[in-house]
Amino acid sequence: MFDLKQCYRDNLQQHLSLFQTMESYLPEVEQLAIECFDALGKGGKIVFFGNGGSAADSQHLAAEFVVRFKKERRALASIALTTDTSILTAHTNDYEFDTVFARQVQALIKPEDVVIGLTTSGTSANINLGLEAANEIGAYTVAFTGRDGGQVKDIAKLPIIIKNDITARIQEAHMFIGHWLCEVIDELVTQDD
Repeated sequence: MFDLKQCYRDNLQQHLSLFQTMESYLPEVEQLAIECFDALGKGGKIVFFGNGGSAADSQHLAAEFVVRFKKERRALASIALTTDTSILTAHTNDYEFDTVFARQVQALIKPEDVVIGLTTSGTSANINLGLEAANEIGAYTVAFTGRDGGQVKDIAKLPIIIKNDITARIQEAHMFIGHWLCEVIDELVTQDD
């Protein structure tokens, strides 16, 4: 018989075990914060994209930059490539889903931008091709990924690989890093203004 309470405890234990390792990502996330702050200072933007839950996380993080996180501050340039249903459906109808983000990157990205692809597996072709397209433009590319990093670890200039095999736990770690990034940028931007 299914034990609801034990299921909750098991999930909580998985989460706590993973989060005990989060300090080990400090060098990567520090680099991420520096690159994002520098990009915004040069007139660039922070661009996010992902599939499924990672698409929702992309939209969430872009909104935190544009609107605000904790502090009152100027709007910060950020977009999620997962929000324009006309582009998403036209592209996948006329071409294929694998290139849906690469096409948007080709149209919207500048070398001053930071482009962040979220893929828990590291094997999502559309994320990998989107980051490759951003590399060709000269933007700074970041992968929020998990497991062993998949192919994306060799594509992104900064792969942040959450060493875990459970999609939900990887996504929780991605959002922790994303929220931390929003707080750091809030602080840096308000000191700089």
